[in-house]
Amino acid sequence: MSRIGEQPIVVPAGVSVYVDADTVTVKGPKGELTQDLPGGISVAVDDGTVTVARADDERGSRSLHGLARSLVNNMVTGVSTGFQKDLEIVGTGYRAAAKGSNALELQLGYSHSITVEAPKGISFTLPRNTYIEIAGIDKQVVGQVAANIRSLRPPEPYKGKGVRYANEHVKRKAGKAGK
Repeated sequence: MSRIGEQPIVVPAGVSVYVDADTVTVKGPKGELTQDLPGGISVAVDDGTVTVARADDERGSRSLHGLARSLVNNMVTGVSTGFQKDLEIVGTGYRAAAKGSNALELQLGYSHSITVEAPKGISFTLPRNTYIEIAGIDKQVVGQVAANIRSLRPPEPYKGKGVRYANEHVKRKAGKAGK
């Protein structure tokens, strides 16, 4: 039995959920998101709550039940409050700068700078030149953009230099043992 899939989703004020066959559309103050549902999963909207149900107890339906509920819940949360990932840049000379309204220019120890364009619906803010805040309404896109930026220079274990998530702990290794 899916423990996640059975839980109802509470829809906050100002957010509306529409179901059309196998497509769920959620509109809110921050924007609109649409998601196609997998086969055998149905969504019902009742008086400010959304429930996700499965057609049968087959293994595939059970595995998709919790997934579908989490996707709809993330859509509701995204259009009402949004999602944010924070990245820290650690290293001498490593920094980020805003380039235009929707791009970042990163200096990460390479001989050239790297420009990262923000996809639609994503915004970058730089409280300081070694800290990047990535915000948007789609949790998957926010996480993927953060992972892509982190992959440009992942933190290395000896000095800890690189791009890391704000709450990430980098396990450090000891260097060479001297004679």
